Amino acid sequence: MGGENQTWVSEFILLGLSSCWETQVSLFFLFLAMYLVTMLGNFLILLLIRLDSSLNTPMYFFLSVLSFVDICYTNSTVPQMLVHFLSAWKTIPFQSCVLQLYVSLALGGSEFFLLGAMAYDRYVAVCHPLHYTVIMHGGLCLGLAAGCLVAGFMNSLMETIITFRLPLCHNIVNHFACETLAVLRLACVDISFNMVMVAISGFLVIMLPCALVLFSYGHIVAAILRIRSAQGRSKAFGTCASHLTVVSMCFGTAIFTYMRPEVDSPAEQKMTTLFFAVVTPMLNPVIYSLRNKEVKSALRRVLRKLNEKR
Repeated sequence: MGGENQTWVSEFILLGLSSCWETQVSLFFLFLAMYLVTMLGNFLILLLIRLDSSLNTPMYFFLSVLSFVDICYTNSTVPQMLVHFLSAWKTIPFQSCVLQLYVSLALGGSEFFLLGAMAYDRYVAVCHPLHYTVIMHGGLCLGLAAGCLVAGFMNSLMETIITFRLPLCHNIVNHFACETLAVLRLACVDISFNMVMVAISGFLVIMLPCALVLFSYGHIVAAILRIRSAQGRSKAFGTCASHLTVVSMCFGTAIFTYMRPEVDSPAEQKMTTLFFAVVTPMLNPVIYSLRNKEVKSALRRVLRKLNEKR
């Protein structure tokens, strides 16, 4: 490619995860199974919250939004990856690459903001239980969810614009999807400004929600320690256990990956993208189901109703 202007690039060639055919076939079946588990688990969470009235609370409203975001996030990259595992020529049109980067980045950022909003919800539930329904009213929940999505999409719009304004020297992307750092490596010019903007974006999307999580759980722990009965402490912690597990998994990985001074290798970037696009959306419904008595009880009630109708 000439490299004078990015418009010369009409499509990108994705190198994927492996060039070995046998490995690609094995990965296809592995990720197909994970994709199906992700879709089934998240749709089941959405269905349970819709069908069981006991789950019509702010906590499960945010969980339903998280499940919806996970479904969309996974579908922004995984179906294409599955097709490419069985394809000899792994290409993606320029416009599709721009859209994929924008959508996946937006949904990934929205998820971090949502986890912050969910931490605030748990803080109000544990620290201000008598005023919980007054504080976490429907309007606030909708506003927080919408704000999380708007923040994620606005951040992604900024990153996508400054990434694809660069002149590109070639069109071979060392990744299985259009990812910011992988695309930046194609630029013919100095990308120092872009790297600074990526760092600022990462700080805003990861560290600000993380600060809200730390603030919320700091107060939650203090409130739990003030509860005298062991049963009361166990019940209070049980309302936060699932969310705390997901938060630790997501923020721990993100901080370790993106907040380091050195630049990750392409292999590390692929593993990170796989974790957030495939592993996390698959584990979220599992964690919220296995570690949450209310979800398991709701599932039993729904199954009982279905059996009674037969």
